[in-house]
Amino acid sequence: MKKTLFDKVWDAHVVKEIQDGPQILYIDKHLIHEVTSPQAFGELEQRGIPVFRPDQIVATADHNTPTEDQHLPVKDALSRNQLEQLTKNCEKNDITLYGLGHKYNGIVHVMAPELGITQPGMTMVCGDSHTSTHGAFGTIAFGIGTSQVAQVFASQCLLLQKPKSLRVNVNGQLKPGVLPKDVILYVIAKLGTNAGTGYFCEYAGNVFEDMSMEGRMTVCNMSIEMGARGGMIAPDETTFEYIKGKKFAPTGAEFDKKVAYWKTLPTDKDAVFDKEYHFDAADIEPMITYGTNPGMGIKISENIPVDNNASFEKSLAYMNFEKGQSLVNQEINYVFIGSCTNSRIEDFRIAANYIKGKKKANNVTAWFVPGSQLVAQQIVEEGLKDVFEEAGFRLRQPGCSACLAMNDDKIPEGEYCVSTSNRNFEGRQGQGARTILASPLVAAATAIEGKIIDITKQLN
Repeated sequence: MKKTLFDKVWDAHVVKEIQDGPQILYIDKHLIHEVTSPQAFGELEQRGIPVFRPDQIVATADHNTPTEDQHLPVKDALSRNQLEQLTKNCEKNDITLYGLGHKYNGIVHVMAPELGITQPGMTMVCGDSHTSTHGAFGTIAFGIGTSQVAQVFASQCLLLQKPKSLRVNVNGQLKPGVLPKDVILYVIAKLGTNAGTGYFCEYAGNVFEDMSMEGRMTVCNMSIEMGARGGMIAPDETTFEYIKGKKFAPTGAEFDKKVAYWKTLPTDKDAVFDKEYHFDAADIEPMITYGTNPGMGIKISENIPVDNNASFEKSLAYMNFEKGQSLVNQEINYVFIGSCTNSRIEDFRIAANYIKGKKKANNVTAWFVPGSQLVAQQIVEEGLKDVFEEAGFRLRQPGCSACLAMNDDKIPEGEYCVSTSNRNFEGRQGQGARTILASPLVAAATAIEGKIIDITKQLN
C-alpha cells in the first residue's frame, strides 16, 4: 500500500493498537518550557511516578522571559516563580535545561532546530500549539496539553487517535517580495481556520521545495492556524544540509546512515490523501490580516471584503476597520519582528536588507526580538545590528516577547501593531491591542514609513 510521509512516520512509532480505537504512539523528543510544565511535574510527584526518559527531554525558558536586562533578577513575580520552578524541576529530574542566559537559550521552536535536536522521521511534542514548526523537517510534531505533558513524562508515549491526511500543493513562480509568511497567510485566507481540523497537513509542490528551512518552519508553524494538528514538508537535500554540522546532529557514518533512512520518508508517488488542495504561486502577493483570526487576510493591494456575518462585524469593530476599506496608508505605531514564526536569522537579514540606509518613522516603536541567543549572535557577527541601530531601531534579547504579551512587551490598548507572529486574536498582544499579521519585509517597510504601504509598488 502506498503511504504518505505522515503515515510512514506515524506507523513507525505505533507501540500498540487498541482495536477500533486509539493507538499508543512513542515520542522521540519532548520539548518543555516554564509555562506548561510545572503542573505536569507536580502531578508526577504527587503520584510518586519518576520521569521515564529524561534524556529525551530538552527544556528552555522562553514565554515569560523579559527581553531586556536578562542578567538581572526577573521583576515579575509570576514569571520569576515559573522560571525558578523550571530550573528546580530540571535539576531534580536530570533534564537538560537551556535557561535564561545560557548560550543555547531561546524560543523552544527556534533553538531545537538550530541545535540539530529536530531531525526527520521523529515524533516530537511540546506543551505549546506551535510545535507544528518542527514538521518542516519531515517530523510529526504537535502541541499537547498539560495532562499529556505528564503522560509523556511518565511513559514517553501518548494515547492518540490517528488524524486524517491533507495535502496543500503550491506550484509555480512566486512574485518579488512574496515570502513564506505570505504563502501560508494566503493558504489560510483561502481555506479558512477550520479547514485542517482533524487532519495532519503535508505541504507539497515546487514552492515549498524551493524554500529555505527557515521558510519551511514559518509555513509549518502556522498549520495550527488553519485548524490542522500539524504540518509537514518532506525532507530533502535542503533539510540534510541544514542539519549537517549542528550541535546534536549525527556525524560521519551515522549521519550517512540517517540520511539514507530520511530519503525513504517522502510520500509515495500514488499515495492518496483524505483531502487535497492546489494553488498557483502566481496568485500570491504580500499579505496582511485585517481581523481577529489569521484567516482574515487580504493581499496588501486588496480591500477588506464585505460580509454581514455577526462575528465578522464584531471583528471589524474591534479592529476599528470598515468593510471595503483599503489598509494602505493606515498609520501604525508599533512593529514587532519576532516570535517562533519569524525570528530566525533569515527574517532579520530580509528586514536589514530593506532598512539599510533608511530611518525609522518617528511615530513607530519597533521591537526586533531574535528567537535565540545563537540568532542574536549571528545578527551581531553579520553586521545587521549596526544596520538596525543606524536606522534608529533597537534589538532586544531573545524570547517570545510581544507575540503573546506574557512579559513586559505589550501593545497598548487601541494601538495597531504590524506583527510577524502567528495570531491576531483579541487581546493577544495586550488588552485592546490590534494586531495585523505580516511578513518581516512588510513589517520592516511599515516601521520605516510609519504606515502600511503597498510594498509591491516599490518592488516592481
